[in-house]
Amino acid sequence: MKELIKRLIRYSSTPILDAFAQSDLTDRSILLQGAQAAFAVRTVQHVQSLSDVGFRVFSQFDEDGIIEWLVSRLPGIPAAFVEFGVEDYREANTRFLLRHRNWRGLIMDGSPANMERAKASPHFWQSDLTAVAAFIDRENINGLIAGNGFGGEAGILSIDLDGNDYWIWQAIDVVNPWIVVIEYNAVFGDLLSLTIPYGPEFRRTRAHSSCLYWGAGIGALEHLAKERGYALLGSNLAGNNAFFLRADLLPHFDGQIADRRARPSLYRESRAADGSLSYIKGGARRDIIADMPVVDVSLGKTVRLGDVGNIYSQHWAEVMGTK
Repeated sequence: MKELIKRLIRYSSTPILDAFAQSDLTDRSILLQGAQAAFAVRTVQHVQSLSDVGFRVFSQFDEDGIIEWLVSRLPGIPAAFVEFGVEDYREANTRFLLRHRNWRGLIMDGSPANMERAKASPHFWQSDLTAVAAFIDRENINGLIAGNGFGGEAGILSIDLDGNDYWIWQAIDVVNPWIVVIEYNAVFGDLLSLTIPYGPEFRRTRAHSSCLYWGAGIGALEHLAKERGYALLGSNLAGNNAFFLRADLLPHFDGQIADRRARPSLYRESRAADGSLSYIKGGARRDIIADMPVVDVSLGKTVRLGDVGNIYSQHWAEVMGTK
């Protein structure tokens, strides 16, 4: 079983004019291997953490397997999703659901060119997929979702904006997802409830040259989730996507996930002033953006990141190799 799950699909297409121009044979092979991995994880009854059932088909990391395991344990889950921040949908949290389970979905991205590329893919006409180009803020998000036919119950809401993620989830009230997958910024630690202040024009690449200043920490998202009636089930192995379940559905997972904590991230995506990778790691990433403002949502006040004290639990510090 473990060996089959480990045969993850490490799919990444080469830069070509049409990112979706794959041969029919290759596409079928990818989906067949994904279906085999999906069958394997569906038989797993108990996990130490969600990463135990992770695998990658079209997701950035191991989200496809985690989503498959969660969905398979929720009978009657609405077969509809909303995902935004998808770029051209070549790599996304819901694309495997679309292809493997034939869910209907709404995807959104701020780039019209990205959405045109998504519409050019064969699976756009082979599935019930709506693609909308829009720069999302908390004033327009509900209109965008409802205006495209996705109000009410939904299986999954997936948020990956690299910016106002906390504030957008807080604003959404037209859709009632069973599962929320949302990206968190592990640089903000796990002890406090920190997010960037809301800014409708926020751009990660403009906010700070390191590109480390964006989004919300896991503590802020847990704080919001509790307010909204959701509970954390855990995160992916890479430590950047958290999975929340509507609290009334928790009995479906009683005793099945031993460790529901989110993980810290180890990847080194920081940028130097010239835009090149600088490979800063661990707690040193926090030092680079220490002068930037963050909101502690549990206290309702804005402070400098460098003034809030320790933000990493002993567990996170040990995993990151931070003393």
